[in-house]
Amino acid sequence: MSYVNNGNAVDLNSERIATAVLVLDDGTVFHGFGIGMEGETVGEVCFNTSMTGYQESLTDPSFAGQLITFTFPHIGNVGFNDEDIETSGIAANGLIIRASITEPANWRAVGPLDDWLVSRKLTGITGVDTRRLTHHIRKSGAPNGIIAHSKDGKFDIAALQEKAASWPGLEGMDLAKEVSCTAPYEWSETNWDSNTGFGQQETPTRHIVAVDYGIKRNILRCLAELGCRITVVPAKTTFDDILALNPDGIFLANGPGDPAATAEYAVPVIRKCVDSGIPTFGICLGHQMLALAVGAKTMKMHQGHRGANQPVKDLTTGKVEITSQNHGFVVTRESLPEGVTETHKSLFDGVVEGIEIDGKPVFSVQYHPEASPGPQDSYYLFKRFIDLVDRKNA
Repeated sequence: MSYVNNGNAVDLNSERIATAVLVLDDGTVFHGFGIGMEGETVGEVCFNTSMTGYQESLTDPSFAGQLITFTFPHIGNVGFNDEDIETSGIAANGLIIRASITEPANWRAVGPLDDWLVSRKLTGITGVDTRRLTHHIRKSGAPNGIIAHSKDGKFDIAALQEKAASWPGLEGMDLAKEVSCTAPYEWSETNWDSNTGFGQQETPTRHIVAVDYGIKRNILRCLAELGCRITVVPAKTTFDDILALNPDGIFLANGPGDPAATAEYAVPVIRKCVDSGIPTFGICLGHQMLALAVGAKTMKMHQGHRGANQPVKDLTTGKVEITSQNHGFVVTRESLPEGVTETHKSLFDGVVEGIEIDGKPVFSVQYHPEASPGPQDSYYLFKRFIDLVDRKNA
């Protein structure tokens, strides 16, 4: 519990003076207590409604450029482990939470979350009124912000606000090139089992080329689980280089940033993928850029969708699934051209959540069927993709 005293947050239990601040570009200030690495980190402030899976979220490349506010108050209870990560590289810019991090209470934990934050050079703040911050975002849209963590508790608020306000923002920013792999690699690891851990796909019957715009490891595991050998290639790989790998199917990965910015080099390649007739499946950023490739448009959302409890209706079956989502841009329905069918729709705000190209084995969804974290309602989409691959190769 904390209160504000002359601009400083004070912990009522120990009378600690604030060691961190969150300053928004409009001058709003939240005082709290530093976690992770000392220093400053700037980005777009968003909120995530997931109750579990904070480690997976913090390592999801789609969160690059963002400061994650978890609306669930108890983050850090289960510590960290070396398995629940989605990338070894760049991910979220910072962490904002309500309650102090407690000692880990989980059989898989190898240490407390704060130690893990330091090891990954991630700066965060605790003791923030996350309900107030979330309300601010929902009312005014996702702001730029900066977290400053200093043990001496001394902060130049005006200078921090200026840094937040001068950050360019995600609109127009190509972050896929920052989080993508730099060279192709093979993937064969399959899904996790509580008894044996991760498995290995040793008898693949299909070859999938995955274009890495910021791919999550659990996507690759889901494909490997279904009998696929996977070659992951960098975001700027040409279509000729993809074709030279002789793929049975092409996967367009998730990723961060503005799809219109990444599209400058990705869309010409995706158009050739569509025209080739090779079965193609896109998720998140891959979905948005597939839409751009066929003539649709994207736009920045007011607050985005981030969480593991988002209802989506599959318009092809009439079924409703609870999905895991992480996106701040969306495909505009009115821009969908003739020959493109909307297949999925958000039951939160009605936005487009999936499309397919008429007469071609090509489809995409806005959300994350691999979950991690989240429900597994949407795993069927990987099977739908594999069925397209098998029919094409029959």
